[in-house]
Amino acid sequence: MADAAAAAALTVPVGRDKEERRRSAARCGLAVVGIMSTLLVYGVLQEKIMTVPYGAEKEFFRYSLFLVFCNRITTSMVSALVLMASKKSLDPVAPLQKYCVVSVSNILTTTCQYEALKYVSFPVQTLAKCAKMIPVMIWGTIIMRKKYGGKDYFFAVVVTMGCSLFILYPASMDANAFSKGRESTIWGISLMLSYLGFDGFTSTFQDKLFRGYDMEIHNQIFYTTMCSCLLSFGGLILQNHLIPAVDFMFRHPDCFYDVIILSSV
Repeated sequence: MADAAAAAALTVPVGRDKEERRRSAARCGLAVVGIMSTLLVYGVLQEKIMTVPYGAEKEFFRYSLFLVFCNRITTSMVSALVLMASKKSLDPVAPLQKYCVVSVSNILTTTCQYEALKYVSFPVQTLAKCAKMIPVMIWGTIIMRKKYGGKDYFFAVVVTMGCSLFILYPASMDANAFSKGRESTIWGISLMLSYLGFDGFTSTFQDKLFRGYDMEIHNQIFYTTMCSCLLSFGGLILQNHLIPAVDFMFRHPDCFYDVIILSSV
């Protein structure tokens, strides 16, 4: 009887452990599908809005900062709702200027990303993100005082060189394509380099804030995106792009829906 009871006691935890592993695997699979689906929609809409003409007049949407504004105001509202629903404080944890530093860098990152799509395709842009390791390591050394080994730098350089060859090799086969091609213009490459540099700074400085303050992720998202809303709105006013961007979407409802979906994913 005692042996049977002991065997039964061991069987229950083992069964529960298997069930927990299955649930964990299912959650992981669902998360992967959700992330990949979101990135797919995000990439397709980004490239469509910035490179495909709308309407019978074949007008192009040219207001990158407006896309940043729409995305940030949506994100700030969602993060505020999450904080209130979880009954967490909306008070800033870090000084506001530090949120603004992340915000400015993030705005420059996203603006360069959208503008680069006028010259490079989204798959090329996504592949180029593999080169982000180098700016992250540089900013990590400057901001976080991190030290990286020779092996880290070696792999970062090898991956970056591989990405560069993959991107530039087709264009290098044709001199005209290299000088005039949409995916290999100097301006497009410059925007991509700026995007990677600002993106590396953003992620590194965010990491510094998390380590320096007892900060909940939605708190940082809320204040960073609120700063981004104000800065991007001010930029639209100064560039006189706010009214033309809104007018464009009123004249092209399909663009309006594309912007709404892009801001929500």
